[in-house]
Amino acid sequence: MKICFLTIEFPHEKTGTSGGIGTSIFNLSKGLVQLGHQVIIIIYAQDRDQIFAENGITYYKVKNIKRKGFSLYLTQKKVEGLINSLYKKKLIDIVEVPDWTGISSFIKPKCPLVIKLHGSDTYFCHLDERPVKWINKFLEKRALKKANGIIAVSQFTGDLTNTLFNLKKDFTVIHNSVDISQFKKISIENDDFTILYFGTLIRKKGLLELPLIFNEVYAKNSNAKLILIGNNALDIIENWTPTWDLMQPLFNEDALQNVSYLGSVPHSEIKNKIDTATVCVFPTFAEALPVSWLEAMAMQKAVVASNIGWATEIIENGKNGFLVFPKDHQLYASRILELFNNKVLTMQFGIESRKNMIENFNVKIIAQQSIDYYSKFIKLQ
Repeated sequence: MKICFLTIEFPHEKTGTSGGIGTSIFNLSKGLVQLGHQVIIIIYAQDRDQIFAENGITYYKVKNIKRKGFSLYLTQKKVEGLINSLYKKKLIDIVEVPDWTGISSFIKPKCPLVIKLHGSDTYFCHLDERPVKWINKFLEKRALKKANGIIAVSQFTGDLTNTLFNLKKDFTVIHNSVDISQFKKISIENDDFTILYFGTLIRKKGLLELPLIFNEVYAKNSNAKLILIGNNALDIIENWTPTWDLMQPLFNEDALQNVSYLGSVPHSEIKNKIDTATVCVFPTFAEALPVSWLEAMAMQKAVVASNIGWATEIIENGKNGFLVFPKDHQLYASRILELFNNKVLTMQFGIESRKNMIENFNVKIIAQQSIDYYSKFIKLQ
């Protein structure tokens, strides 16, 4: 099968920085190639138009057309022309597009188009309790209504998306995946007390709660260290102040001495950072099904994460991690301290976590589930 992914982000040195959507597509693409399928990635909002191939994947960088008031529409039509040209040349059979800001809303492909619900702007604004731009909601709803099929990365995301857009669209849940051959335990256990957060530094991911949680941990264990990795997002509520600037005053003075912010780290190096951690924390309020959780769990790390919505589709509380509401700072801290003080439990969580990733979130399993889903639409042509 020949699968095309349309995306605004992808983790490659030639295409710029990437978040969870790009990483999810990257993992799925690897799984599809391993199963013998062909993959094309179209990345829009690029610095130039360019084609290159690497590791069995062909990339099309697309530069947006800039014309006041018409840029989005003209870029969509440019992408539409590329997709239809590739389809005419029999280079693609189907296109998968994320729901974010409805990029496919005015694209009319000649091949089947599937939307994957990674979390739309409407979805994240709802979870973050912020108003959504009307144009984004309009474009996202239009794209969903036009799609041939819909995949949701979690049941929670699919259900909430239907509710927010007042739709009754059928969807199939196919989770995000992790390459367990790449994300696996490297070193032996250490005696450190290191807490790792990796992901964007942004309010919706609970980064303004994390200093208050760490203060509680540090008060009981002054050897505790907190390491932060990720892009420093500007906070929309606080006049576009960098999130790290908002976080620092929330730490107690002594606790802050044990905090290190490393900035953005290449995706290829993330596993080495995870390997050195004792506990990984994700006190987020807004996700769909985060790849970062999967990567930490694949590397046999004990995880303390948010207990909201999607979380129970990854973690069984008390079996392969702890789930806590992010604003319950004392309980969140107590769970971290419990893992610091109980190496057997920490190891048990890690073993159970990796087992879960192998059995349910392995790239090859998710890639085959995707192929089975795509096949329904290709047969109808």
